[in-house]
Amino acid sequence: MIQDDLISRVREICRADDTVRASLMYGSFAAGEGDEHSDVEFWLFLDPAARAALDPAAWCARVAPVNLVLLNEFGTHVALFEGPVRGEFHFATTDDIASVGDWPARGAAVGAMVVTDRDGALAPVLAAVPERPRLPDGPAEIADLCGRFANWLVLAAHVTARGERLRAQDAHAHAARHLLWMARLAEGSTAHWLTPSRAAEDELPARTVAAVAAGTPAALWREGRGHWRTLLGRTGGEVPAALFAELDALLA
Repeated sequence: MIQDDLISRVREICRADDTVRASLMYGSFAAGEGDEHSDVEFWLFLDPAARAALDPAAWCARVAPVNLVLLNEFGTHVALFEGPVRGEFHFATTDDIASVGDWPARGAAVGAMVVTDRDGALAPVLAAVPERPRLPDGPAEIADLCGRFANWLVLAAHVTARGERLRAQDAHAHAARHLLWMARLAEGSTAHWLTPSRAAEDELPARTVAAVAAGTPAALWREGRGHWRTLLGRTGGEVPAALFAELDALLA
């Protein structure tokens, strides 16, 4: 795969360049799930002076020919390599290593992630981050998760009725994401919690996938109300009967 060559080249550059004091790979390939459709994703921690002088586009071009290098809305440089294949590169400084400790999860074993750690500063911080994210637990957290689903669903229903189709799509996407989280909790399929749509076709019931694909608030509600009841039944929470009745009527 093209991705294998890109990963090998990034490792080679990081290990040869002393200004890259630490580096790690994350995402699908670090977790052993990468395929020909996957991105390659890295964090690079450089000496502050080297980072200030760095040209991200030129650095990415050292890896392989690029068609475009851009700064996305999250502050990450994205290289579109030939293929096209996406490469995400966080060019940070050694002062940012401590911020890795704030990650909700690392998603892979430390050994599979660390590329370089010249000063021994990265591995201990990364090891302190849980491999899997903490899941909602207890009546209050489960109720909040389900409540957020209802919040987006009601908005989606009303803007749909108003004729704001594009705004409805946005609200529907939020509602769908929360439905997938609810389904993953209800089904005990939480390996891809941080990206709940990942591998959903293989890991969640076909009816849940169909409800999300249908693209309507009514379809989401028909599926979501069942998962909501299941989750509350496990935690001893009470179904908000009045809200259920109104949503049943609104989305009949």
